[in-house]
Amino acid sequence: MARRLAGLAGRPPEGTARRLVAVAGPPGAGKSTLAEALAQAFGEAGEAAEVMPMDGFHLDNGLLAARGLLARKGAPETFDFAGFASAIARLRDGGELIVPVFDRSREMAIAGARAIGPEVRTVVVEGNYLLLDEEPWRALAAAWDFSAFIELPEAELERRLIARWEGYGYAPEAARQKALGNDIPNARRVLQRRLPADVVIDQASGDVRPSPKHR
Repeated sequence: MARRLAGLAGRPPEGTARRLVAVAGPPGAGKSTLAEALAQAFGEAGEAAEVMPMDGFHLDNGLLAARGLLARKGAPETFDFAGFASAIARLRDGGELIVPVFDRSREMAIAGARAIGPEVRTVVVEGNYLLLDEEPWRALAAAWDFSAFIELPEAELERRLIARWEGYGYAPEAARQKALGNDIPNARRVLQRRLPADVVIDQASGDVRPSPKHR
């Protein structure tokens, strides 16, 4: 699938310092896995590529608690949108960019944790809200040279999300509460309020289809 997507994305646009490819979808849909595979496929085609997850721009738990948002961590309003949008603009310029990385085991973002070098021609950006049709997120859509949205049935998302929390040491009932109390509402928001992507991926079947807007 990744090689097919890389082929659909084509070559970087002429006259641009760097190409930005978006992989969007609900939590638990497999965005990280696909983004890494897509970056590898670009690399195999001779194009330096790296992944930048949106998760590095989570607000800190202390700030979320002060704003009454800790229980909603992972929702759009719990991210540093301005910082993320600034990073996207700087990526487009083509120079080195130092970015934060989210440590899921500690549930916190680590500032200045990695660098995307000037030699990187394509950056695959992955995250829940890259195509969210809400302010201020909808402004991001204009940044993507190519975008893919992953779909997955809610029942499978629920299964995956519960398993994810269990993998981080939560008891089954606590993992279920984490998934159903926050992750699934966020997933519904992503699925119900989304802008068109260049391609839509049915993760259950492996089908890749162009968005109606691009047919």
